[in-house]
Amino acid sequence: MSMTLKENALAIYNGQQPDFYGDLMNAVELIGDPILMGDMPPQDGLEHADSWGTVYVYKPGAPGPHPHVTPENAVIKDIENWESQLRVPSLDQYDWSMARAQAAAVDRNEKFVGFFCAGGLFERSHHLMGMENALVNYMEYPEEMAALLRVIADYKIKLIRLAAEQFHPDIIFYHDDWGSKQNVFLPPSVWRKIIKPLQKEIADTIHECGMIYMHHADCICEPIVTDMVEIGVDIWQGVIAQNDIVKIQRVTDGKLAMVGGIDGPKVDIANIAEEAIRSEVRRAIDTYCPGGRFYPSIPNGICFLEWNNSIVMDELTAYGRRYALEHPI
Repeated sequence: MSMTLKENALAIYNGQQPDFYGDLMNAVELIGDPILMGDMPPQDGLEHADSWGTVYVYKPGAPGPHPHVTPENAVIKDIENWESQLRVPSLDQYDWSMARAQAAAVDRNEKFVGFFCAGGLFERSHHLMGMENALVNYMEYPEEMAALLRVIADYKIKLIRLAAEQFHPDIIFYHDDWGSKQNVFLPPSVWRKIIKPLQKEIADTIHECGMIYMHHADCICEPIVTDMVEIGVDIWQGVIAQNDIVKIQRVTDGKLAMVGGIDGPKVDIANIAEEAIRSEVRRAIDTYCPGGRFYPSIPNGICFLEWNNSIVMDELTAYGRRYALEHPI
């Protein structure tokens, strides 16, 4: 009898024999909560402020909205006076009935119910003041940034508990990009001092509520992966191939399940040969699946070029099943 998507994902998560190796996200049904949906701007290319006051622009055809923070519209213009400039939105006025209905419609034997918890500590901080100012402030005003992040963390913890009460997700899909394709954004010592303790509180909250903590960061996180384990990250989703994934599997001693490994930008280009795309998918599976607890996928989810994406998915489906059959645990 073949496994359900959830059973197959759990087999990989638990280091057991799966039917196939593939993207964990196929087994997750993300629920549209009222906070996220209320903050989503229309795809009209115009400026719209979210509940925190951050201005976003969602251009037609773009994969998602992006913050458009300027010196004029930044919520926090002076980090030394951030308390007088920031208004933390209330979480008490939202109607969760649609989210509850969506979650109730999911067959939890077939799929996980996921809560997309966007705008983590680092991302929210630079969305409030702009990336350049945030990076400078982390270095020159660490106490003020730590106090600001304390407030943001309290909001996130309350939101996670609220989601747990309303529809009890199986997985919290927490989003916070901590780096670029080249390196982490902050010196690890700064990240460890300011972000790590608060992130552990968030992880502890997720686990206290009986949920899995899956952290999305499609970037370099290699310098802080052992810290991610210490925090309590269960799954790192978005692992780009620019990380030394085999080394990470070794230094984390199999304690960090990972999703990604296929170099999306390498294959999401025009005029690429079909075999080059299939070869990259096989490379990822052959290289990272032997380390265990690995879900091969495109870190950001899909190729944006439709034909390229269809080849990736076809090869992932076929070779991911073949690999599982030929390499039993």
